Amino acid sequence: MAGRLYIEALNTARLLDDLVIDSPIVTSPNLAPRHWLSMLRLEQGHIHLGRAFWGMTPSWLKVLDHAPHCARAESLDERRMFREAFSARRCLIPVSGVYIWKQLPRQKQPFLVTRVDREPFMLAGIWCRYMTDTKTAFDSMALITVEVDAPLTPLTDRFPAVISAEQAAAWLSPETPLAQARDLLTPAPPALLGAFPVERLVNDPANQHWHCARPTGHMLTATRGAIPATGY
Repeated sequence: MAGRLYIEALNTARLLDDLVIDSPIVTSPNLAPRHWLSMLRLEQGHIHLGRAFWGMTPSWLKVLDHAPHCARAESLDERRMFREAFSARRCLIPVSGVYIWKQLPRQKQPFLVTRVDREPFMLAGIWCRYMTDTKTAFDSMALITVEVDAPLTPLTDRFPAVISAEQAAAWLSPETPLAQARDLLTPAPPALLGAFPVERLVNDPANQHWHCARPTGHMLTATRGAIPATGY
């Protein structure tokens, strides 16, 4: 799954061309669900960078703790909030990395998953909106997870779907047939991502130190095995 996000001060030009910036990138070394994050969505033919609450919160949801922060790609049709959003309100979440936890005999070891080249990447999501009053909108979202491929298979069984810049317009457009949108929800190409162990400091979401992302071992990749994890 995806329990925490690592988001640096991203250069939006490295994500997509011609973005409309409504809000600056939300940065965090250890961003947990039920917090605000940056979201890309299509509005009037243009891709906008704004903000949303991480946890799908439709107007009829009564308990905030029940707001789901992830949705399984295979079951998007099973819940009304997911089905309607997948049909008409798809989004992208720009990140620098995603934390995952590997179960060990006595404890869990956190890993940070990044692109091998350290470039930012975008995660598939769905969003919803309700008006808190006649002028104020509350937007919220959930990530879409898929089964994993190498190099993540030894670490976790699910990870958010990664959408490339070339796929972004098709993913975001409600005009894209749902079958085509579903075809984009696949494991990331094996050569794209790597994962390295990090400090257990990240286990506590209250820890907002950039040391959370400091490597404590080599990066695991699908094509080169373990290589030194530098640059943090």
